[in-house]
Amino acid sequence: MPPCATASRAPGRRDEPTGVRAPRGQWYADVKTVILAGGLGTRISEETENRPKPMVEVGGKPILWHLLNIYSAAGFDEFVIALGYKQEVVKEYFRAFWAHNNDLAIDLATGAVEAVRENHAERWKVHLIDTGISTMTGGRIKRLRDVIGRETFMCTYGDGLASIDVAELVAFHRREGRIATLTAVRPPARFGALHVEGTQVRTFQEKSQTSEGWINGGFFVFEPELFERIEGDHTLLEHEPLAGLARDGQLSCYLHDGFWQPMDTLRDKRLLEELWLSGAAPWAHRPAANAR
Repeated sequence: MPPCATASRAPGRRDEPTGVRAPRGQWYADVKTVILAGGLGTRISEETENRPKPMVEVGGKPILWHLLNIYSAAGFDEFVIALGYKQEVVKEYFRAFWAHNNDLAIDLATGAVEAVRENHAERWKVHLIDTGISTMTGGRIKRLRDVIGRETFMCTYGDGLASIDVAELVAFHRREGRIATLTAVRPPARFGALHVEGTQVRTFQEKSQTSEGWINGGFFVFEPELFERIEGDHTLLEHEPLAGLARDGQLSCYLHDGFWQPMDTLRDKRLLEELWLSGAAPWAHRPAANAR
């Protein structure tokens, strides 16, 4: 992960409001969220042969749905989904979303459709944008420039969940006044630690997440100046754009010590599924009982 600036003040500090619970002006309402959802998902190919990775289900809902709920719970309801591999699956899901989540009356003589009962509470506006099959993460973001405009925007990967307060993340970004903020997280602990002397194991201890240091966990906030630092389709966000921002003192770290979990393997999927079915998923805002 590129080194992040952590000071509470930086050159070019912005003067927009910082409170997340106070009345939020137009600057807050205009913050769109980009979801990077175009990759091939090769590390979990058992699930992604016929669908993109963000459409792999956790608790009967695509992980993309869970992600959007994290942002919506904080009042952010406009999303820009950067599509690529199997984009038609995502487009069809949202095209049919209203019909699949409400009770309908259909007049077969005329084709007229009306809601008998509206069951879903989602207020989302979702832009579904083809950003190419082989475009890299930075290139996907640059292809969205005309949709994002000149406003602050959020961005994250379409395959990771966290117990993060994204409203506080945006407020932190505004206070810091830099071009970019990334969320630093603890990597999931996967292996036990051994103390070995010769051929004998002296101690065995499961590693905790806090022993693993900090990594890039996604959940970014960017100013539109980021677009100037992305050369084209071949640019990985995680290489020169973020590294250059760090060198220039324009990358802030939001330290998130709570739950964070990517879905890179079937093991990860099973873990997220178990957490959801437990009724205590740390990222979750449960849907209404009549949602489907």
